Amino acid sequence: MSRKNTPTAIQEIIHNAPLTDLLAERYLAYALSTITSRSLPDARDGLKPVHRRLLYAMSQLFLRPANPPKKSAKIVGEVMGNYHPHGDSSIYDALVRLAQDFAARYPLIDGQGNFGNIDGDNPAAMRYTESRLTTAAELLLQGIDENTVDFRPTYDDTGKEPVVLPAAFPNLLANGASGIAVGMATSIPPHNVAEICSALLHLIKSPKATIAELLTHMPGPDFPTGGLLVEDREMIEQAYTTGRGSLRLRAKWEIEKLHGGGYQIVITEIPWMVQKGKLEERIDALLHEKKLPLLEDVRDESAEDIRLVLIPKSRNVDADVLMAQLFRMTELENRIGINLNALDKGRVPRVMNLKELLRAFLDHRHEVLVRRSEWRLNKIKERLEILSGLLIAYLNLDEVIRIIRTEDEPKPVLMKKFKLTDTQAEAILNMRLRNLRKLEEMEIRGEDKVLREEQAALLDLISNERKRWSAIADQVKAMQKHFGPDTPLGRRRTEIASAPAEINLEEAIPVEREAITVVCSDKGWIRAFKGHDTARDTIKYKEGDREGMVFNAWSTDKILLFTTNGKFYAVGADALPSARGHGEALKLLIDIGAGNDVVTLFAHDPAGKLLVASDSGHGFIVPQSEILAQTKSGKQILNPPAGAEAKVCAPVPTNADHIAVLGANGKLLVFPMDQLPEMNKGKGVQLIKTKEGINGARAFALKEGLAWESGSKTKELTAAELKDFIGERAQAGRVALKGFRL
Repeated sequence: MSRKNTPTAIQEIIHNAPLTDLLAERYLAYALSTITSRSLPDARDGLKPVHRRLLYAMSQLFLRPANPPKKSAKIVGEVMGNYHPHGDSSIYDALVRLAQDFAARYPLIDGQGNFGNIDGDNPAAMRYTESRLTTAAELLLQGIDENTVDFRPTYDDTGKEPVVLPAAFPNLLANGASGIAVGMATSIPPHNVAEICSALLHLIKSPKATIAELLTHMPGPDFPTGGLLVEDREMIEQAYTTGRGSLRLRAKWEIEKLHGGGYQIVITEIPWMVQKGKLEERIDALLHEKKLPLLEDVRDESAEDIRLVLIPKSRNVDADVLMAQLFRMTELENRIGINLNALDKGRVPRVMNLKELLRAFLDHRHEVLVRRSEWRLNKIKERLEILSGLLIAYLNLDEVIRIIRTEDEPKPVLMKKFKLTDTQAEAILNMRLRNLRKLEEMEIRGEDKVLREEQAALLDLISNERKRWSAIADQVKAMQKHFGPDTPLGRRRTEIASAPAEINLEEAIPVEREAITVVCSDKGWIRAFKGHDTARDTIKYKEGDREGMVFNAWSTDKILLFTTNGKFYAVGADALPSARGHGEALKLLIDIGAGNDVVTLFAHDPAGKLLVASDSGHGFIVPQSEILAQTKSGKQILNPPAGAEAKVCAPVPTNADHIAVLGANGKLLVFPMDQLPEMNKGKGVQLIKTKEGINGARAFALKEGLAWESGSKTKELTAAELKDFIGERAQAGRVALKGFRL
């Protein structure tokens, strides 16, 4: 047995360490790898490693815009074998995304074949498609072989790959980026290149420009699929100032008049990243569930352009009201998240504002310009050295020829005779006989003159910062002209408008008043049965689920939910799913939030009042007119103390005059209701003195007594029996009867 395999040798390399330390170290390494090498783009070229490797590999295969394309399978194999040690499907998915003109505002890959469509159909296999670079990608690679960027070893150390591309194209803002890393994410929408160039030129001219000034040049995102950006200027400015926010994007539509006085609505543009096929399915499903009372039918007449036709129920239907309902219930209106998170200088992830993103691009272009100029100066210096040696040879041609013919080692003799460098002597010895003509000498002198003029210009450029920024401005102007608004690719596609006036759909679309029975299972699946006569024992639930809450309501009611975080949420009874299936999860209808549970569910009574309390024993009475939430995120009414949750939400009878509170310690306290304040929101006051919290609370009329359910029986404490438990609010109470509960 060799020494390295002996138990003693193995024991020597084992190191004891706490498992938590090892896990933390390895998880940190994984997190950093995900952040810097997979999910977040570089602020300089706007690319993730897989995209950068794709473009570089295609440039090495000479797949320029003017050259014929090659099979995508060959490109994927080249990337996977030389640069990106991951699966071929992930590489091909990245390639496809860069080629889809409905996903990328400025496609970096010119794809030939089936690369998918806006309906959501999958692209063809990589063996059936071909690819090459676009002009935008060529700009990203411009100067890659001129020492403009650093290179690093590939994963197997057999080659080199660029750390970042020279990026003469503002790809990060032009095409945007999205990704989820460990503990952070990025969501950068695409923008119009001509407008980006205008903002860049303004920033070069005025380095202290504000974001408000920059937004006058690039007013907002420009999506590949167009649409209508309906957001206030203040919201847009806030999002680009903080680097976080969300913008509302709507489909673009128009009205087409029909014979006989009718009309139809035609949707011509849909929000970015919305699949038309799934959008149609969603509208069809809502029609089937009778949740779109103003819409008769939807018809897809799309060819190359989008044409989604909506047929209203009648000519009397208000088109604005119909579209407002569709915007609310479908992805015809979408929220585009903004999270300007990128790798600053390729190393540090941070959320940047618009000015910082533009500055990162300009600083990178400045560095590329300096490095490229220095590389060119070195090349000129090397060429001038050779030219000066050739001129010496032409002036002493006969002697040079004699030395070459007679000397066994002519190189050292030439170097000594004419004081030449090794490079000059080598160039003279490699010179062809055909170059010994008189004309060649004149061409060398002319080339020498041109190179020296270029050398002087480059030296002046490197030493003069103002001229460097002027040169960068000229590059930006040339790019702005190429992608100008008068070109098919450069024209703005997304129209920017102010936020539209909100339409009250409840008033605009009258709901027929019908009796319903609302059923919510123990696991939060809700549905509505027709009528008030639904037998509970006939209601079926999913396997592993059971009855939760069942109550009668009307289709015109608002159904309110009270959750453990003290919020009230509202959903229209007419929007509840029908009882044909098991319903829908509550969390799909409203934004309850992670870690929160439903306390109770009931029909809203605008004239009623509620007793709300947390399990810490703090509460108050709130009018139901104050709790109706207008958004999916709910309305905060009760603010439970730290570590506590909302526990009680009980209706207050109109004749109620006392409050009963049952502590978790089994003690019952009854006190006059006028000792409990009526509030619109807050923490409330202490109901009962207890450290264990409360199990329940109820408002009731003392003369009617206090009833409670005990198994299948109903028990009651009369007014006389309750006298021993009556006291003042916040007292400790007395031990209740065994089995008593509220």
